[in-house]
Amino acid sequence: MILKGHCDDRFKKIHEILSKQLSSGYELGCSVAVEYQGKEVINLYGGHTNTAKDKEWTNDTLVNVWSVTKAVTGICITKIINDGLLDVNKNVGYYWPEYVEHKSDTKVIDLLTHRAGMFGFQDGLPDCKWTDWDVFVKALENQKPYNVPGTSQGYHALTFAWLVGELFRRAEGRMVGDYFKDEIAAPFNLDFHIGLSENQLHRCADVSVKRFDSLKPPFEFIKYIPNIFLPTDLKNFKNSIISKDFVHAFNGSLFDTFDPNSTNWRMSQVPAANGHGTAASLAKLFGILSTGCERDNIKLFDISALKNATSVKTRGPDTVLFGSKLNFGYCFMLNGNESSRVNFAPTMKKNSFGHAGIGGSVVFGDATKSIGYAFVCNRQHKPATLYKTSNLLTEALYRIID
Repeated sequence: MILKGHCDDRFKKIHEILSKQLSSGYELGCSVAVEYQGKEVINLYGGHTNTAKDKEWTNDTLVNVWSVTKAVTGICITKIINDGLLDVNKNVGYYWPEYVEHKSDTKVIDLLTHRAGMFGFQDGLPDCKWTDWDVFVKALENQKPYNVPGTSQGYHALTFAWLVGELFRRAEGRMVGDYFKDEIAAPFNLDFHIGLSENQLHRCADVSVKRFDSLKPPFEFIKYIPNIFLPTDLKNFKNSIISKDFVHAFNGSLFDTFDPNSTNWRMSQVPAANGHGTAASLAKLFGILSTGCERDNIKLFDISALKNATSVKTRGPDTVLFGSKLNFGYCFMLNGNESSRVNFAPTMKKNSFGHAGIGGSVVFGDATKSIGYAFVCNRQHKPATLYKTSNLLTEALYRIID
C-alpha cells in the first residue's frame, strides 16, 4: 500500500507501521499526523474511504472520530472556564435551571467527569432526528439519574453530548460546534467540525461500525463467583456486569437503525461523538496545546487553565466500562495503559491528555514532550484489538523521541 503525505526521516518507523497495517488489509483507510516541538513532522494517509474501495483517502478526507470529539469539547470547556463563564464548583442548576428536577445536587464538575449518573436514556433514545437538540435535552432534564450524582464514575458515552453541550450553551450562549468553529477552528485554520455543512459532505469517509453492545466482554460468568475469591479489580468488573451500566450506556437497540454515514448524523451537532476532521488538524490542535497554548501570536488560553483541566479529577473504577481505572480531567481522558499491554484500551503515556473513539481513532497531547498526535480511521475492530494500530504508532513514536 502506497502512503501519501510526508514523514521526516527520523520517523520512518511510523511510515513502516502504517504502511503494513494498510497493505495487510487490517485498516481500510486511515491517517496519522504528529506535531513535534511545534512543527508537523508526520502527515501520512492512505487506503480507501469506503468498503467498495473505489475512492481513495486524500489529504482532505474527513472522518468521524467518535469520542475523540469529547476532547475537542473539553478544549472549548477549558476556554470558557478560563474566560470566567463557567465555575465547575457551582450546581448545574445555576446555569441550567430546568435540569435540577431529581438532580438538584449535581455539580458542573460531575458533568465534566462522567460522575453525573446520567450515562443512558432511561426511556430509550428519543424518537427524533439527531438535529432535534431540544428533544434530547428535555429527555435528560426529566429523568432521574441511575446513580447518585458525584458518587461514582460511569462513562457518559452519548448523553455527554447534551449534558455538557447544553451546559455549555447555557453558560456561553452558542452551541459547542458553532463556538469551536468561530473561536478555535477559524483562527487556527483547523479542518475539524462538530456539525458539517452540506458542502463538506462529499469529503467524508464512510465508517464501518458494529453494534455498540457487541463490544461487551464475554465474561458474565464472573457474576456467580463470590467476592471473597476475587481481587479488587475483578470485584469492580463483576459489579459492572451486575449493574448492566454498560448496557444502559451502549444499548444496542438504540442503534439498530442508526446510520453513522447519514447526512442527518453528519450535519447535526453531537459534541460527544460526531466530530469529523483530519488527523493533521487534530495533531495541530493538540500540538498547540502542548507548546504553550499559543500559535502565530494567537493565544488559546492560559497554560494554567490547561494544566488544571488535564489534572486527574476522577480515577474510577468506571461502572460503565467494566470497572476500569480510567482517569479523566475536564472531559479529557488522561494517561493510562502506558506500556500498551492491551489493545482494547488506547496507549496514553504519562502526562498525556486527549481521548479515544470507539472506532479506533485516538488523539493526545503531551506538553512534557511537545507532542500533538492523532490517528484516525474508518474501520472499527473487535474489542481486543480496537486500538492496535494507534498503540503500535504511539509506542514507536515515544521510542524515537525518548
